[in-house]
Amino acid sequence: MTADHTRAPVLEALADYHREGRLGFTPPGHKQARGADPAVREVLGDAVFLGDVLASGGLDDRLVRGRVLQRAQELMADAVHAEHTFFSTCGSSLSVKAAMLAVAGPHEKLLIGRDAHKSVVAGLILSGIEPVWVEPRWDAERHLAHPPSADDFAAAFDARPDAKGALVTSPTPYGACADLRAVADVCHGRSVPLIVDEAWGAHLPFHPDLPSWAMDAGADICVTSIHKMGSGLEQGSVFHLRGDLVPPKLLGMRADLLGTTSPSVLILAGMDGWRRQMALHGEELMGGALDLAAEVRAAVENIDGMHVNDRADFCGPGLADDFDPLPVVIDLAGLGVTGFRAADWLREHRGVDAHLVDHRRIGMQITHGDDRETAGELLAALKDLAHAAPELRPAPQVDVPSPDGLRMEQAMLPRDAFFGPTEDVPVDRAPGRVAAEMVTPYPPGIPAVLPGERLTEPVLRYVRTGLAAGMHLPDPTDPGLETIRVVARDAD
Repeated sequence: MTADHTRAPVLEALADYHREGRLGFTPPGHKQARGADPAVREVLGDAVFLGDVLASGGLDDRLVRGRVLQRAQELMADAVHAEHTFFSTCGSSLSVKAAMLAVAGPHEKLLIGRDAHKSVVAGLILSGIEPVWVEPRWDAERHLAHPPSADDFAAAFDARPDAKGALVTSPTPYGACADLRAVADVCHGRSVPLIVDEAWGAHLPFHPDLPSWAMDAGADICVTSIHKMGSGLEQGSVFHLRGDLVPPKLLGMRADLLGTTSPSVLILAGMDGWRRQMALHGEELMGGALDLAAEVRAAVENIDGMHVNDRADFCGPGLADDFDPLPVVIDLAGLGVTGFRAADWLREHRGVDAHLVDHRRIGMQITHGDDRETAGELLAALKDLAHAAPELRPAPQVDVPSPDGLRMEQAMLPRDAFFGPTEDVPVDRAPGRVAAEMVTPYPPGIPAVLPGERLTEPVLRYVRTGLAAGMHLPDPTDPGLETIRVVARDAD
């Protein structure tokens, strides 16, 4: 039967709930806004509370006989060429953990690109999975990591043939993409599954000029954040499944283990509506976003001191295999300012927020929600930034190590280091000790230090100088990074 993408089961059930005038003596306790604080209602509006209903015993009946969520998930799967789709209202940080747990268990090995998000590391800590790190393709000139190649994964499998599968991040927050078809072929040649953390790729299935997306490329599980490049609400995430290497009931069990028993209907409705929007109008909307991004990129390139990283920068031998132009990553090295100072200046003086921020770049993502008015405001703000740049100099020095200097020995399982006996030591006495916590520049959220890694002076100097220059490090127990948590001597 052909899927009817004019339908939106969650949204339709929510409309029915209101039309029928249902009266719930169930959570949520605000009772359709009536009990909410008036000051909160004034800021949020009553529509938020009216959409916040119980999923079962509210949106659907007690035994979920209306199959509201199931029908919405089936439509999503059809829209993106998956065989099964699961919705999550806990963000892709949860979805990727469920995917990992469906492929490997405690003390089993999983190949993972070392440019993985901190949520993947959290999955390792919770599960006890043993990571086999696969090195990204490093651009030493631009200090950027691109996804590992298929050959990199093949070599890792040759070294660890008992690995249960592989996980690759593509696109990266910078827009760099892997050759997912080739990586999937490497995995399937060994009869193991490929997980793709495609949190930044919700838009990819909907326009032929965008990079190939995971399900079309043969991946087994794909995790996607609808709120990043789509138009869902924050925390809206889906994970898709195809093939027979991971049973859908097993993935569903793992998701149920981690997921909330109180899913947000607001978030579910946002994902359901976004699927309908993309299924009906996605190519047109994404085509407009691509055209607008091309105009923005060309205009930024004409601002003195700014360079927009393009396909020629990111793709080529030893670099990424493909490129998504919508993140609009701007290199500020020519201005002599850090991305940290530039982002702070834009927010304070022009009311413009950058997403991606590092020691030399800012990222200004363009989506189908932008238009020439928002693009014009962005370009005006960037021109003002270029004029203000002399006030922001000299740029604080961030000591970024060479690619070899960034790598540290994984001396213990992340789980063992995180949960075992620990102590806090001064950073200058930490080299040689085994880390018991994450240290993650955020965004983009790729840890520089993982639990279980043996600390080195170059990496510690990098995060310390980064912190002094304005880097955001949300996870160390000592926010000032005067000390760092390490495995206790007796346990090391």
